Amino acid sequence: MTLKHLSATLSTALMGLSLALMTTSVLAQLPAKNPPRIVTLDWTIAETLMGIGIAPQAVAQIAAYREWVAEPSLPDSVIDLGLRTQPNLELLADLQPDLILISPMFSNLGPRLSRIAEVKTLALYTPGSDAWRQIIDITRDTAALARNPEAGETLITRSEAAMAEFRERLPLKSEPVLIVQFMDARHVRVFGRNGLYHAVLDQLGLKNAWPGETNSWGFSLVGLEELLGIEGQLIVVEPSPLGVEKGLVGNGLWQALPDVREGKVITLAPVWSFGALPSAIRFADSLTSALVAKHDE
Repeated sequence: MTLKHLSATLSTALMGLSLALMTTSVLAQLPAKNPPRIVTLDWTIAETLMGIGIAPQAVAQIAAYREWVAEPSLPDSVIDLGLRTQPNLELLADLQPDLILISPMFSNLGPRLSRIAEVKTLALYTPGSDAWRQIIDITRDTAALARNPEAGETLITRSEAAMAEFRERLPLKSEPVLIVQFMDARHVRVFGRNGLYHAVLDQLGLKNAWPGETNSWGFSLVGLEELLGIEGQLIVVEPSPLGVEKGLVGNGLWQALPDVREGKVITLAPVWSFGALPSAIRFADSLTSALVAKHDE
């Protein structure tokens, strides 16, 4: 079995839709005024800071950030704090940050972190809330804490304009999409409501083929048998654990899926599924380009 890769990057002529151009534009037009020294354990907050043109002083697990989040890339000047769940507190204290930004996932570290600097918690993907609205809110909140609210509004405006452009590029008749990410050769995360990918589908006017429940992060962990009978374009988001592709060769459940049999699986480069606007734009860009390429074949 060979997964069929359908990928394309939008031309830079398309109004700066790529994240790199968008971020560059924000930096050029809205330089931060005396930005505070900010560190964060959370990759979503880190990518949002980069999206508004402010490099954090330090981030946890930078190597893993580069694998799972990828863009916006962190400059070499950003210091690695170690594990997200066990940051190097001595190093953190030596950095003397003005502000430490965390998500509720790391709230247990709050008391210890608050001895070093002021701690603010920014929540995203709260169950029962509108995911896209929360993505907008965390952008505004991050920009305000970074003393550059104008950059936040610019990122929001450009992101919404980009989504409108992506919608225009999509084929008039697009089938529902089934978005998965491999955990091993027999199990996948399948993405539905309350997550980034579903929020992007809503913005693009696409239907999510997954009918089942999801957790507070917008996915369900299921066996491949749960995908049988679901109609929709199969989308696989990388990265996949080592050995998965080899393990799928003789996997009858995987081979039974129509898109697999017909060589029509779309594979997308890694996009942080728990991210904010930068990841949303990357996912929308990648997905739109792949669907357009498939339609044009």
